[in-house]
Amino acid sequence: MLKKLFALSDQGERELKHGIVATTIGHLCIMAPISLLMLVTMGLLNRLCGETGLTMQPGVIVLMAAVLLLLIFITQWVQYNLTYKVAYEESANRRITLAEKLRRLPLAFFGQRDLSDLTTTMMGDCSKLERIFSNAVPSLFGTVIMFVIVSVGLLIMDWRMGLCIVLPVPVAALMLMAARKAQTKAESRNYDAHRAAYDGVQEYLDTIQELRSAGLEQEYLDGVEKKLDYVVKCAFRNELAPGTAVTLAQLTVRFGLVAVLLVGGLLVAQNMLSVNMFILYLLVAGRVYEPFGSCFMLMAELFSAFVSIERTKKMEATVEQTGQPVCKNNGYDIEFKDVSFSYNDELVLNGISFVAKQEQITALVGPSGSGKSTVSRLAARFWDADAGQVLLGGVDVTTVEPETLFKNYAIVFQDVTLFDDSVMENIRLGRAGATDEEVLAAARAAQCEEFVSRLPGGYYSNIGENGCALSGGERQRISIARAILKDAPVVILDEATASMDAENENLVQQALSVLLQGKTVLVIAHRMRTIANVDKVVVLEQGRVAETGTPEELLNQKGLFYRLAEAQYIDRDSGIRKQCRQEDKSSRTVFDFCHGPFVHFFQRNSLVIKIQIR
Repeated sequence: MLKKLFALSDQGERELKHGIVATTIGHLCIMAPISLLMLVTMGLLNRLCGETGLTMQPGVIVLMAAVLLLLIFITQWVQYNLTYKVAYEESANRRITLAEKLRRLPLAFFGQRDLSDLTTTMMGDCSKLERIFSNAVPSLFGTVIMFVIVSVGLLIMDWRMGLCIVLPVPVAALMLMAARKAQTKAESRNYDAHRAAYDGVQEYLDTIQELRSAGLEQEYLDGVEKKLDYVVKCAFRNELAPGTAVTLAQLTVRFGLVAVLLVGGLLVAQNMLSVNMFILYLLVAGRVYEPFGSCFMLMAELFSAFVSIERTKKMEATVEQTGQPVCKNNGYDIEFKDVSFSYNDELVLNGISFVAKQEQITALVGPSGSGKSTVSRLAARFWDADAGQVLLGGVDVTTVEPETLFKNYAIVFQDVTLFDDSVMENIRLGRAGATDEEVLAAARAAQCEEFVSRLPGGYYSNIGENGCALSGGERQRISIARAILKDAPVVILDEATASMDAENENLVQQALSVLLQGKTVLVIAHRMRTIANVDKVVVLEQGRVAETGTPEELLNQKGLFYRLAEAQYIDRDSGIRKQCRQEDKSSRTVFDFCHGPFVHFFQRNSLVIKIQIR
C-alpha cells in the first residue's frame, strides 16, 4: 500500500515501514517519563496529605530517569538512521530511477514536456519528497499509531476522560481533510506559475540578443515581471488554505485540554474520579497532544507532496522503449513498410514505404512539414511508429533495445550540441574510451585541424557552453568528427550544411565524403544542390511518398522534385539573371537563359543546371 501511495521502490517501502515502527517506539518511549513523573507526584501528594503510600528514594528516581534518558537516546538514534538516512538514500535512488526512465523513453515524450517541467520533477519534486519521507511520513504514522495505543489504555481506565482526550483529534484531522481539495488546486496553480516563470526567464536568457536588437528587451522583462508577481500571489494562496486549516486543527486539539479540565474537575467533585487519576489524564493529554501540533503541519505538507508524487507517477507510467539486447540484422538496409505516425494526434506519416540500400546514399526531400525529419527519427528509433514496420537489415527496430540499436547509427544534426569541455572530449563523445590518437585521426578527417590550431590550447582548449567559442561551421565539423570516430554502419544527415557559408560548406562536404564511404546513408535535404550525387531520392508530400528514383529520373518526370528544384534554382531575383547574362552562354556550370523550355540536369559529383527560356 505504501509503495503505491508514495511511489516508492520495494526497498524504500521496507525502509519506510521500519522508520514508522522506530518512530512509534520513540514516541512511546517519550511517554514513559510521564509514569515516573506520576509516581513522584503521587508521593508528594501523599506526604502533603499525611497519607502513607508509595514513596521512592531520590536515588532510585535518578536511576530510573537516567535509564529512561538512555532508552530515549537509543530509540531516537535508531529512528534517525531509519528515517533521515534512508530517506536520503531513497531520494537518490528515485532520481537515478527517473534518470534511467528518461533514458529509455521515446523522444515524443520530451516533445510533450518542456525542460523546466522535467527539471522540476527531477530536482524540486524529489527534494520535496525527500523532506516528506525523512520527517513527515514516519512522524505522522508514528504519532497516529502511538495515539491509538495510548487511547485504548485511556479508554479502558476511564472512558469518560478517555473520550475527552480522543475525540478532538479526529475532528481536527477532518478539518485538514476538508481543506485538501483546495490545497491541491492551489499547489497545482503554484507549480504552473513557477514553471511559467522559469520558462520566461530561460527564454529571455536564450533570446537576449534578438530582444536587444529588436528593442523589445524591456517589454519582455515587463512580461517576466508579471509572471514573477503571479508566482508570489500563487505562493500566498498556496499557504492560505493549509495554514488556516492547520491553525483551526491545533485550536480544536487544545479544546481537548479544556474538556479534560472541566470533565475531570466535575468527576473529582462528585467523587467519581480520584485526584491522582485526574492529574494522570492531564499529564497524558499534554504529552499526547504535543506531537499533533507539528503533525498537522506535516499532514498539510503531505497533501502538497501528493501533487509531486502524481507527477513522478505519470513519468514512471510512461511506456518505455524496450527490446532485445542484441540486434541480429542481416546487413544494413533500412526499409519502411507501410509506416504511419502521429504526433500530438496529428497525422505526420501515412503509409510510407521505401528502402535505403546499404552502401548507397538515399535523400529525403519534400516541402516543409512533409515528414522528412520524422522518417529519420523513426529509422533510428527515436520514436516508434504507430503502424507498419521499420526494418534494419530485416530486423524490426522495435524489437531491439534502443541503446543496442543505436550502436549502428551515427547522426549529424543541423543543430549541433556541444558541451562545456575541450575539443578533444567533445569529439570523444562519439566513442567512449577512444584513444587520443583515434580522436585526432577523426578530427583530421573532419577538417578540424585548421581551426583547432588557432585555439590557445589546441585540442585541449575549452570551447565554452554549447561551443560558444566556435563558429557554426567549426561546431559542425566537431559533430562530424564524432560520427567519424563512432564509425557506425548507418549515417543519418539532418541537413548538416543548411546554415553555412560556401567556404565552411565546402570543408564540411570534404569531411562528409570521408564519413559516408561504404555506409548506409540517409540524407534529409532542403537544398537540391546538396544531393546531386545521391543514389536515390525519396520525395515526401503531406506524409506520403510522392516519388522515388535517381535525381535525373525525377527531373525528367517533371513532378514534385522538378518543381522543388525549379523553385530553388529558377525563381531567382534579377541579380542572378544579370550575373547569368554576363557568363559565357556556352558554359553549362551557370544559369543560362537561352531559347527553349526549362532543362535541368545533374552531374555525378557536382550539380550542373542549365536553364533555357523561350
